[in-house]
Amino acid sequence: MLLVTGLVGLAAAFVLLIEKILLLQDPSYVPSCSINPVLSCGSVMATPQAEVLGFPNPVLGVAGFAALATVGAALLAGARLRAWFWVGVQGGTTAGVLFVHWLIYQSLYVIGALCPYCMVVWIVTITAFVTTTTHLVRRDPRARTLTRYAPTLNLAWLLAIAVLIAIRFADYWASLLTG
Repeated sequence: MLLVTGLVGLAAAFVLLIEKILLLQDPSYVPSCSINPVLSCGSVMATPQAEVLGFPNPVLGVAGFAALATVGAALLAGARLRAWFWVGVQGGTTAGVLFVHWLIYQSLYVIGALCPYCMVVWIVTITAFVTTTTHLVRRDPRARTLTRYAPTLNLAWLLAIAVLIAIRFADYWASLLTG
C-alpha cells in the first residue's frame, strides 16, 4: 500500500508542480484541473496557502511521496526495516496528514475552492498514515481492533471529508442540479 500511495501521490504532486510552473510562466494560464468555480486548481494555486514554506507545496509532495514509494518498493522486495526507521516513516506520514488537514480546512473554509489533484493527495496521505500506523501497532494486542478495522477507518475518514465537501459546497452542487 505504501508503494501505491507513494506512486499515486508522486504523480499528483508532479502534475501540480508542472501546473504551478506553467502558471508562474504565464499568469493567464488556466490549469487543467480548473474545471468550474468550485473545482479550481488555479484559484487554490494563487493563494499564500499554496506556498506555505516559501516555495510551492507540491515540491514537498514530490519529495515525500518519492520517499514513501521507495519504502514501499523496499518492503515489496523483502526489506526488513528497523523500528527506528518505522518511527521516521510514522513521523513523516503524521506530518503529512496534519499538513493535509490544514490544507483541507483552508480549501473548504478560507479559499472556497477545491483542487482535484490536491484531493488525490489528501486521499493517499490519509491512506499512507493509516497504513503506517496500522503496521506499527499491529504487534500490540490492545491495538488488534485498529488493525482489523483499518480499511473501514480509512474509508470512514475519507467519507467524513466528502461529507464536509458536500455540505460546504451544497449550494453550488444544488445549482448544478437545478440548472
